[in-house]
Amino acid sequence: SNPSPYNIKEVLDFRNTPQRRAFHSLQADTVNATVNGTGWDMLFSKISPGNNHITVDLSSLENKSYVVLSSQINQINNKRGNGQQITIFNPDTLYFDFSNRKVKRIPVKLITAIRYAHQFFQSDNITIKPAYVIINGPSNVIDKITEWPSDTLTLDSADETVTALVNLQAVKEGNLNVYPKNVQVTIPVDEFTEKVLEIPVKVINNRNYEDVKIFPQKVKVTFTISLNRYREIDEDFFEATVDLDLWRLHSYKVLPVVITKIPAYCRIVRIEPQNIDFIIKK
Repeated sequence: SNPSPYNIKEVLDFRNTPQRRAFHSLQADTVNATVNGTGWDMLFSKISPGNNHITVDLSSLENKSYVVLSSQINQINNKRGNGQQITIFNPDTLYFDFSNRKVKRIPVKLITAIRYAHQFFQSDNITIKPAYVIINGPSNVIDKITEWPSDTLTLDSADETVTALVNLQAVKEGNLNVYPKNVQVTIPVDEFTEKVLEIPVKVINNRNYEDVKIFPQKVKVTFTISLNRYREIDEDFFEATVDLDLWRLHSYKVLPVVITKIPAYCRIVRIEPQNIDFIIKK
Protein backbone atom coordinates (compact mmCIF):
# COMPACT_ATOMS: atom_id res chain seq x y z
CA SER A 1 0.00 0.00 0.00
CA ASN A 2 3.00 2.33 0.25
CA PRO A 3 3.66 4.64 -2.74
CA SER A 4 6.47 3.54 -5.04
CA PRO A 5 7.48 4.31 -8.65
CA TYR A 6 6.44 2.01 -11.53
CA ASN A 7 6.42 2.32 -15.32
CA ILE A 8 3.40 2.28 -17.63
CA LYS A 9 2.76 3.13 -21.27
CA GLU A 10 0.60 6.22 -21.82
CA VAL A 11 -1.27 6.90 -25.09
CA LEU A 12 -0.91 10.48 -26.35
CA ASP A 13 -4.06 12.47 -27.15
CA PHE A 14 -3.34 15.78 -28.89
CA ARG A 15 -5.39 18.95 -28.51
CA ASN A 16 -5.01 22.53 -29.78
CA THR A 17 -3.33 21.27 -32.96
CA PRO A 18 -1.91 23.93 -35.31
CA GLN A 19 -4.41 25.15 -37.88
CA ARG A 20 -1.92 26.73 -40.27
CA ARG A 21 0.79 24.06 -40.25
CA ALA A 22 0.58 20.41 -41.28
CA PHE A 23 2.55 18.20 -38.94
CA HIS A 24 3.59 14.60 -38.53
CA SER A 25 4.81 13.09 -35.27
CA LEU A 26 8.32 11.64 -35.54
CA GLN A 27 7.79 9.14 -32.71
CA ALA A 28 5.22 6.58 -31.63
CA ASP A 29 1.84 7.66 -30.24
CA THR A 30 2.80 6.29 -26.80
CA VAL A 31 5.39 7.26 -24.18
CA ASN A 32 6.77 5.49 -21.14
CA ALA A 33 5.78 7.26 -17.93
CA THR A 34 7.11 6.75 -14.42
CA VAL A 35 4.17 6.95 -12.01
CA ASN A 36 4.31 7.30 -8.23
CA GLY A 37 1.52 5.11 -6.86
CA THR A 38 0.62 2.15 -4.72
CA GLY A 39 0.78 -1.47 -5.71
CA TRP A 40 -2.97 -1.37 -6.16
CA ASP A 41 -2.60 1.54 -8.59
CA MET A 42 -0.05 -0.46 -10.58
CA LEU A 43 -2.30 -3.53 -10.59
CA PHE A 44 -5.32 -1.58 -11.88
CA SER A 45 -3.20 0.09 -14.57
CA LYS A 46 -2.30 -3.41 -15.86
CA ILE A 47 -5.91 -4.63 -15.68
CA SER A 48 -7.35 -1.56 -17.49
CA PRO A 49 -4.65 -0.31 -19.88
CA GLY A 50 -7.32 1.48 -21.95
CA ASN A 51 -7.49 4.19 -19.26
CA ASN A 52 -3.83 5.12 -19.70
CA HIS A 53 -4.22 8.29 -21.77
CA ILE A 54 -2.66 11.72 -21.36
CA THR A 55 -3.71 14.90 -23.17
CA VAL A 56 -0.88 16.95 -24.69
CA ASP A 57 -1.32 20.61 -25.63
CA LEU A 58 0.22 21.31 -29.08
CA SER A 59 -0.43 25.06 -29.17
CA SER A 60 3.32 25.73 -28.90
CA LEU A 61 3.81 24.12 -32.33
CA GLU A 62 2.62 27.35 -33.95
CA ASN A 63 6.22 28.58 -33.61
CA LYS A 64 8.20 25.50 -32.53
CA SER A 65 8.84 22.01 -33.90
CA TYR A 66 8.80 20.18 -30.55
CA VAL A 67 6.82 19.84 -27.32
CA VAL A 68 8.37 19.22 -23.89
CA LEU A 69 6.08 16.97 -21.86
CA SER A 70 7.61 17.85 -18.49
CA SER A 71 6.58 21.49 -19.04
CA GLN A 72 2.94 20.30 -19.00
CA ILE A 73 3.29 17.78 -16.18
CA ASN A 74 1.24 19.84 -13.69
CA GLN A 75 -1.79 20.18 -15.94
CA ILE A 76 -1.51 16.50 -16.90
CA ASN A 77 -1.37 15.38 -13.26
CA ASN A 78 -4.28 17.64 -12.32
CA LYS A 79 -6.50 15.35 -14.40
CA ARG A 80 -5.25 12.18 -12.72
CA GLY A 81 -5.95 10.60 -9.37
CA ASN A 82 -3.78 11.54 -6.38
CA GLY A 83 -2.27 8.09 -6.34
CA GLN A 84 -1.21 8.10 -10.01
CA GLN A 85 1.01 11.16 -10.35
CA ILE A 86 3.52 11.07 -13.22
CA THR A 87 7.08 12.06 -12.33
CA ILE A 88 9.07 11.31 -15.52
CA PHE A 89 8.32 10.91 -19.24
CA ASN A 90 10.45 8.91 -21.65
CA PRO A 91 10.87 10.45 -24.16
CA ASP A 92 10.27 13.83 -22.57
CA THR A 93 10.45 15.79 -25.84
CA LEU A 94 8.17 15.09 -28.81
CA TYR A 95 9.44 16.17 -32.24
CA PHE A 96 7.30 16.95 -35.27
CA ASP A 97 7.89 17.25 -39.00
CA PHE A 98 6.24 20.22 -40.76
CA SER A 99 5.36 20.99 -44.37
CA ASN A 100 3.09 23.37 -46.26
CA ARG A 101 -0.59 22.73 -45.58
CA LYS A 102 -3.06 22.39 -48.46
CA VAL A 103 -6.81 21.91 -48.69
CA LYS A 104 -8.38 20.00 -51.59
CA ARG A 105 -11.86 18.89 -52.64
CA ILE A 106 -11.95 15.40 -54.18
CA PRO A 107 -14.70 12.94 -55.20
CA VAL A 108 -15.71 9.94 -53.15
CA LYS A 109 -15.04 6.53 -54.71
CA LEU A 110 -17.68 4.02 -53.61
CA ILE A 111 -16.37 0.47 -53.16
CA THR A 112 -19.09 -2.18 -53.45
CA ALA A 113 -19.49 -5.94 -53.33
CA ILE A 114 -23.14 -6.44 -54.25
CA ARG A 115 -25.01 -9.58 -55.20
CA TYR A 116 -28.49 -9.04 -56.59
CA ALA A 117 -31.52 -11.29 -56.30
CA HIS A 118 -32.64 -13.11 -59.46
CA GLN A 119 -33.70 -10.61 -62.19
CA PHE A 120 -32.81 -7.60 -60.00
CA PHE A 121 -30.04 -5.16 -60.92
CA GLN A 122 -28.93 -1.57 -60.46
CA SER A 123 -31.43 0.52 -62.43
CA ASP A 124 -30.02 4.06 -62.28
CA ASN A 125 -27.04 6.13 -61.20
CA ILE A 126 -25.77 5.75 -57.64
CA THR A 127 -26.26 8.85 -55.49
CA ILE A 128 -23.56 9.76 -52.96
CA LYS A 129 -24.18 12.62 -50.50
CA PRO A 130 -21.88 14.41 -50.21
CA ALA A 131 -20.22 13.35 -53.44
CA TYR A 132 -17.01 15.15 -52.47
CA VAL A 133 -14.87 15.30 -49.34
CA ILE A 134 -12.41 17.89 -48.09
CA ILE A 135 -8.88 16.72 -47.35
CA ASN A 136 -6.08 18.78 -45.87
CA GLY A 137 -2.49 18.04 -45.09
CA PRO A 138 1.01 18.33 -46.60
CA SER A 139 1.05 19.56 -50.20
CA ASN A 140 3.29 16.73 -51.42
CA VAL A 141 0.75 14.19 -50.11
CA ILE A 142 -2.44 16.04 -51.12
CA ASP A 143 -1.27 16.56 -54.73
CA LYS A 144 -1.13 12.78 -55.29
CA ILE A 145 -4.68 12.10 -54.07
CA THR A 146 -7.43 12.33 -56.72
CA GLU A 147 -10.26 10.47 -54.96
CA TRP A 148 -11.07 9.04 -51.55
CA PRO A 149 -12.37 5.46 -51.25
CA SER A 150 -15.15 4.28 -48.98
CA ASP A 151 -15.26 1.13 -46.95
CA THR A 152 -16.72 -1.75 -48.95
CA LEU A 153 -20.52 -1.76 -49.08
CA THR A 154 -21.45 -5.46 -49.06
CA LEU A 155 -24.96 -6.62 -49.95
CA ASP A 156 -26.39 -10.06 -50.68
CA SER A 157 -29.58 -10.79 -52.66
CA ALA A 158 -30.46 -7.11 -53.07
CA ASP A 159 -34.03 -6.78 -54.40
CA GLU A 160 -34.94 -3.17 -53.58
CA THR A 161 -33.40 0.29 -53.59
CA VAL A 162 -30.65 0.51 -51.00
CA THR A 163 -29.94 3.55 -48.80
CA ALA A 164 -27.02 3.21 -46.40
CA LEU A 165 -24.56 5.26 -44.38
CA VAL A 166 -21.08 4.20 -45.52
CA ASN A 167 -17.87 5.07 -43.70
CA LEU A 168 -14.93 6.41 -45.64
CA GLN A 169 -11.63 4.60 -45.36
CA ALA A 170 -9.58 5.76 -42.39
CA VAL A 171 -6.64 8.10 -42.80
CA LYS A 172 -3.33 6.24 -42.65
CA GLU A 173 -1.08 9.31 -42.38
CA GLY A 174 -1.11 11.07 -39.04
CA ASN A 175 -0.84 14.53 -40.62
CA LEU A 176 -3.80 14.14 -43.00
CA ASN A 177 -7.44 14.98 -42.26
CA VAL A 178 -10.60 14.05 -44.18
CA TYR A 179 -14.07 15.51 -43.68
CA PRO A 180 -16.73 14.15 -43.49
CA LYS A 181 -16.02 10.66 -42.20
CA ASN A 182 -19.03 8.99 -43.87
CA VAL A 183 -21.47 9.49 -46.76
CA GLN A 184 -25.06 8.51 -47.52
CA VAL A 185 -25.35 6.17 -50.49
CA THR A 186 -28.49 5.39 -52.50
CA ILE A 187 -28.39 2.56 -55.06
CA PRO A 188 -31.57 2.26 -57.17
CA VAL A 189 -32.49 -1.40 -57.60
CA ASP A 190 -35.36 -2.70 -59.74
CA GLU A 191 -36.62 -5.91 -61.28
CA PHE A 192 -35.61 -6.36 -64.92
CA THR A 193 -37.42 -8.02 -67.78
CA GLU A 194 -36.87 -8.46 -71.51
CA LYS A 195 -38.21 -6.15 -74.20
CA VAL A 196 -37.99 -6.40 -78.01
CA LEU A 197 -37.78 -3.46 -80.44
CA GLU A 198 -37.13 -3.12 -84.16
CA ILE A 199 -34.25 -0.67 -84.69
CA PRO A 200 -33.44 0.99 -88.07
CA VAL A 201 -29.91 0.26 -89.31
CA LYS A 202 -27.69 3.17 -90.33
CA VAL A 203 -24.82 2.81 -92.83
CA ILE A 204 -21.60 4.56 -91.81
CA ASN A 205 -18.43 5.30 -93.82
CA ASN A 206 -20.36 5.49 -97.07
CA ARG A 207 -17.49 6.94 -99.08
CA ASN A 208 -18.65 8.11 -102.52
CA TYR A 209 -21.25 5.36 -102.76
CA GLU A 210 -24.49 7.26 -102.79
CA ASP A 211 -26.80 4.34 -103.42
CA VAL A 212 -26.38 1.60 -100.81
CA LYS A 213 -29.22 -0.80 -100.09
CA ILE A 214 -29.24 -3.00 -96.99
CA PHE A 215 -31.45 -6.01 -96.25
CA PRO A 216 -33.18 -5.96 -93.85
CA GLN A 217 -33.37 -2.27 -93.02
CA LYS A 218 -34.26 -2.98 -89.40
CA VAL A 219 -33.03 -5.48 -86.85
CA LYS A 220 -34.87 -6.96 -83.91
CA VAL A 221 -33.07 -6.15 -80.64
CA THR A 222 -33.90 -8.01 -77.43
CA PHE A 223 -32.64 -6.31 -74.28
CA THR A 224 -33.25 -6.20 -70.53
CA ILE A 225 -34.96 -3.17 -69.01
CA SER A 226 -36.21 -2.28 -65.52
CA LEU A 227 -39.96 -2.53 -65.01
CA ASN A 228 -40.18 1.14 -64.05
CA ARG A 229 -38.76 2.23 -67.42
CA TYR A 230 -40.39 -0.43 -69.58
CA ARG A 231 -42.98 1.84 -71.24
CA GLU A 232 -40.74 4.89 -71.82
CA ILE A 233 -37.99 3.15 -73.79
CA ASP A 234 -38.56 3.02 -77.56
CA GLU A 235 -36.43 2.77 -80.72
CA ASP A 236 -35.29 6.40 -80.44
CA PHE A 237 -33.10 5.39 -77.50
CA PHE A 238 -31.07 3.02 -79.72
CA GLU A 239 -28.79 3.29 -82.73
CA ALA A 240 -27.71 0.37 -84.89
CA THR A 241 -24.98 0.71 -87.54
CA VAL A 242 -23.10 -1.24 -90.17
CA ASP A 243 -19.67 -0.12 -91.37
CA LEU A 244 -19.14 -0.06 -95.13
CA ASP A 245 -15.37 0.13 -94.62
CA LEU A 246 -15.49 -3.56 -93.70
CA TRP A 247 -16.45 -4.27 -97.33
CA ARG A 248 -14.16 -1.64 -98.84
CA LEU A 249 -11.04 -2.50 -96.82
CA HIS A 250 -11.58 -6.13 -95.83
CA SER A 251 -13.95 -7.50 -98.53
CA TYR A 252 -16.75 -8.47 -96.16
CA LYS A 253 -19.67 -10.16 -97.95
CA VAL A 254 -22.13 -9.31 -95.15
CA LEU A 255 -21.95 -6.53 -92.59
CA PRO A 256 -22.19 -7.17 -88.81
CA VAL A 257 -24.66 -5.02 -86.89
CA VAL A 258 -23.26 -2.94 -84.04
CA ILE A 259 -25.44 -1.26 -81.43
CA THR A 260 -23.70 2.10 -80.88
CA LYS A 261 -26.34 3.70 -78.65
CA ILE A 262 -28.25 2.05 -75.83
CA PRO A 263 -30.01 3.37 -72.71
CA ALA A 264 -28.06 3.25 -69.47
CA TYR A 265 -28.43 0.03 -67.46
CA CYS A 266 -29.99 -1.87 -70.38
CA ARG A 267 -28.20 -4.96 -71.60
CA ILE A 268 -28.40 -6.49 -75.06
CA VAL A 269 -29.58 -10.11 -75.03
CA ARG A 270 -29.52 -10.74 -78.80
CA ILE A 271 -29.72 -9.06 -82.21
CA GLU A 272 -31.64 -10.68 -85.08
CA PRO A 273 -30.11 -10.85 -87.59
CA GLN A 274 -26.56 -10.22 -86.46
CA ASN A 275 -25.36 -9.68 -90.04
CA ILE A 276 -27.16 -8.03 -92.96
CA ASP A 277 -26.78 -8.14 -96.74
CA PHE A 278 -26.09 -5.08 -98.86
CA ILE A 279 -26.08 -3.93 -102.48
CA ILE A 280 -24.04 -1.03 -103.80
CA LYS A 281 -25.05 0.68 -107.05
CA LYS A 282 -22.17 2.59 -108.60
